[in-house]
Amino acid sequence: MLFRNVTVVDGTGAEPYVAHVAVRDGRIAEIGPAAADAGGPVVDGDGLALAPGFIDMHAHSDLRLLAEPGHLAKVSQGVTCEVLGQDGLSYAPVDDTTLTQIRRQIAGWNGDPEGFDWNWRTVGEYLDRLDQGIAVNACYLVPQGSVRMLVIGWDDRPATAGEIAEQRRMVAEAMEQGAVGMSSGLTYSPGMYAGTDELVALCEVVGALGGFYAPHHRSYGAGALAGYAEMVEVSRRSGCPLHLAHATMNFEVNRGRAGELLALLDEAAAGGCDVSLDTYPYLPASTTLASLLPGWASEGGPSHALARLRDPATAERVRHAMEVEGCDGCHGVPVDWRTVQIAGTRTAALAARVGDRVRDFEDFRRLLIDDDLGPTILHHAGDEDNVQAIMRHPAHTGGSDGLLTGARPHPRAWGTFPRYLARYVRELGVLSLQECVAHLTARPARRLKLAGRGLIRSGYHADLVLFDPETVRDAATFDDPRRQAEGISHVLVAGVPVIEHGHPTGALPGRALRRTPHGTTAPRR
Repeated sequence: MLFRNVTVVDGTGAEPYVAHVAVRDGRIAEIGPAAADAGGPVVDGDGLALAPGFIDMHAHSDLRLLAEPGHLAKVSQGVTCEVLGQDGLSYAPVDDTTLTQIRRQIAGWNGDPEGFDWNWRTVGEYLDRLDQGIAVNACYLVPQGSVRMLVIGWDDRPATAGEIAEQRRMVAEAMEQGAVGMSSGLTYSPGMYAGTDELVALCEVVGALGGFYAPHHRSYGAGALAGYAEMVEVSRRSGCPLHLAHATMNFEVNRGRAGELLALLDEAAAGGCDVSLDTYPYLPASTTLASLLPGWASEGGPSHALARLRDPATAERVRHAMEVEGCDGCHGVPVDWRTVQIAGTRTAALAARVGDRVRDFEDFRRLLIDDDLGPTILHHAGDEDNVQAIMRHPAHTGGSDGLLTGARPHPRAWGTFPRYLARYVRELGVLSLQECVAHLTARPARRLKLAGRGLIRSGYHADLVLFDPETVRDAATFDDPRRQAEGISHVLVAGVPVIEHGHPTGALPGRALRRTPHGTTAPRR
């Protein structure tokens, strides 16, 4: 394929330039006048920008990629690689018992498709399943909460020396099977029950094997800066590179305080820590309703959490923790029910509640009981000044944190990457086009150690997106969140069009990109 007269935004942050770009055998074959002789289909790129494919550093497509491998939500945005296994909870490694528990716990994130074939238990087997054919490439983080569940269960206590040793063994095994790092969800049980020393011990293994640590830390509210500082300490003590997941400062208590976070990270980097982060370009957060529970209320797993909610005396303790104390699940801030909006339910009988705000604690309690902990929510707690300040930072990358299930999910699942280009480049000028593309391509590729990806260079993999800088935009809205982005003409993965003239082709050229013993991340040959 020949892209003729395209404006090349190559991922380095350098000024765009006009050139011909030829693709052959899955690679960028030529850039410049000689490309015109490449033969094959020709795409007229006059007025269009050609960039490396976008990399979603925080994706929740762990099941959706397998159930619907065409993955229109992401390929239509220009995404050619995404990072799975996020927030410390995913489906590998598992055994029969923990798989059942995790499926129930995070059905609000990923769904739980009827009749789905759960034919893996290890990380390697999960990556093999991805290799059967998906539209985008995918990397995987070993989820610390899932590992802790396997070794300790749902107990809220420190791990013993033997349990830490077994967790370290499991993390090493997952890394050797291809995981690129480890994630944590430190506001989600049971991963939240791990102390700093336990996390350091696991990150020592991750860092030694060439991976990085991607934590959802303990608070995005009143304890946000302390939570970030703990993660920097884990990185410093373990020697493991740090990538902060959906790094932001939320709630009124943090309004306008992004500079304090960035100063902390700059100081850490000056001291030798390898730090990066990702964000999504929206204000509301999105998660499960059950995540607002205090950590002690979830000890023992989903059945125990529901039993506590059904018991009036214990439910009153939960209410006090949430509404008066500002528990850990509420990020140290007393919950304001007006900010909590229902985005999806598992039970059809509750579907009419989608779009409603949670009325009070009793409404919260009944929703969790009646929907078996299933509701997902939008949490309206963000601050625009913080969002813009953080996205300007040189360590910033893009991540959608997109949930693809529910009646009315957050539009970031379909709109994150075109929204960066439309709102924050074209409309507001927060970033230049070339800066923004670098944030979404080369920087994450460097963090992931992707061999031959993230730049437009001869010989690199032809993971590419062609778009119109004047018209590209996110069409997904909070009322209609599954609308395809506009202004994106072609998307190639491994040189194969997955979007052509704005329409999906049905091709499935994507593969699992695995950590290799040579220190790079690549598909298995």
